[in-house]
Amino acid sequence: MELLRLTTGHNLKHFDCGDKDLNDFLHDDALKFTEKRIANTFILSDNGNIAAYFCLLNDKISQQESANNKWKKLKKDFPEDKRFSSYPAIKIGRFAVSKEYKGQSIGSDLMAMLKDMLHRSSNHSAFRYLTVDAYISATGFYEKNGFKILSPKVVNDSTHLMFFDMMELE
Repeated sequence: MELLRLTTGHNLKHFDCGDKDLNDFLHDDALKFTEKRIANTFILSDNGNIAAYFCLLNDKISQQESANNKWKKLKKDFPEDKRFSSYPAIKIGRFAVSKEYKGQSIGSDLMAMLKDMLHRSSNHSAFRYLTVDAYISATGFYEKNGFKILSPKVVNDSTHLMFFDMMELE
């Protein structure tokens, strides 16, 4: 399998993860987001079949979005004179595995690849955290992959804001 940046040459029509919103993003919006410099999408290709994909965009973790106890723990990682009201992050905008590949640890393998890719290539812009608005049904997957819930508040009745500290890869 090969991790590739999405381009117009990829055949997307056969990808189906079982979630209309995630399918529609890949089919209809991913290339537009890249063209408008909103988000970049990467696909995991298995001999031309798209096994999975994710997209990345800029984000931040701020005090307003965090539970007070989480924010206090996060701030302790920074020297007193370097404490800010927000810290840079990269957000996983979408993350999906094709129905054909579910149950084969593709999601966790891809998450490890994503973290490694970002860890190795952070020489253009610095960021500390990886964030995701995780569907409630996917919270367990993200927790299994080292993410923590930033706030117990459920956003839009369907997602939890979660984060991973990239310093854990050091």
